[in-house]
Amino acid sequence: MTDVTKPAAKPARPYFSSGPCAKPPGYSPNNLATESLGRSHRAKIGKARLAYCIELMRELLGLPDTHRIGIVPGSDTGAFEMAMWTMLGARPVTALAWESFGEGWVTDVAKQLSLDPTVIRADYGLLPDLSQVDWSNDVLFTWNGTTSGVRVPNADWIAADRGGLSFADATSAVFAYEIDWARIDVATFSWQKVLGGEGGHGVLILGPRAVERLESHTPPWPLPKVFRLVSKGALSEGVFKGETINTPSMLAVEDAIWALEWAKGVGGATAMQARCKANAAALDKIVQERGWLGHLAQDPATRSTTSVCLTVQGADADFIKKFAKLLEDEGAAYDIAGYRDAPPGLRIWCGATVETADIEALGPWLDWAYHSLKA
Repeated sequence: MTDVTKPAAKPARPYFSSGPCAKPPGYSPNNLATESLGRSHRAKIGKARLAYCIELMRELLGLPDTHRIGIVPGSDTGAFEMAMWTMLGARPVTALAWESFGEGWVTDVAKQLSLDPTVIRADYGLLPDLSQVDWSNDVLFTWNGTTSGVRVPNADWIAADRGGLSFADATSAVFAYEIDWARIDVATFSWQKVLGGEGGHGVLILGPRAVERLESHTPPWPLPKVFRLVSKGALSEGVFKGETINTPSMLAVEDAIWALEWAKGVGGATAMQARCKANAAALDKIVQERGWLGHLAQDPATRSTTSVCLTVQGADADFIKKFAKLLEDEGAAYDIAGYRDAPPGLRIWCGATVETADIEALGPWLDWAYHSLKA
């Protein structure tokens, strides 16, 4: 019989979910710059901190001056919705879907905006045929499929001479992969993924072609106030200088600043990408050593290094629920059950704020939970 003795050592920081909680090493609320807390975001200090957060993001991402960065409401979902509702309708739309969030954008375009998109799909674990994309269309895609663990390999498949706009939902990709910003017209992400920050706010990145679209195209549908990026036919530039559309949480902003300063201190975007790769490699070693574990993403070349989705031999949804609860009850790992719409399995967060040693320490705990349930 397989030994089901509990491992002696637990991960030092057992954050393995794909949501908030994966704080950078050394994180402490006492490290936050508190001067702006409790102050208006329209006050001089509030504006300065918001602008500083944008400046840090630009520096770490190596964004060219041609691209604007705005802090917007509603996390990545709000940012991507804002982009779709303000810019779509000028051209036909192609939407790529290989996991739940991509399917969500299909629903928005087809049922809410009634634009009759061309949809290119693939099953969980696979990537669609990117060569099918017609770049005379506006194209929506998720850079890193958070609920499937499948990502695009790079930006080379995006046409340099495209007629339409490229819209990248990059929520679990920004800071984890090198991104060719010349190929990206619209990108969105949220602080709670690779930066390990708090939820609630999204980041909207616009290239010059997206700005041109905003200023030349008026959507036929009404736009709520929090989506309005244009005033009197011109881009509302203040949004991209820290003058947010709605009231942001300055605590969340300070938390993001702390994470960005930490990222800069460990070596910037290159170091963040290397940390993700090291974590994913450590998890892959665990998978390769266990016959009952596998990767949902079938091709290593397009396998996520942040939101890594695993299959468990013979597991159904009930088994996975019990598996995750065992580890949570022991304080060994939290929220590692796969996404509700994905095939039953595990989802391990390998973002840059996770320590590789904690990924390595997870292996024996996975063994213990699996064999305990099988026994």
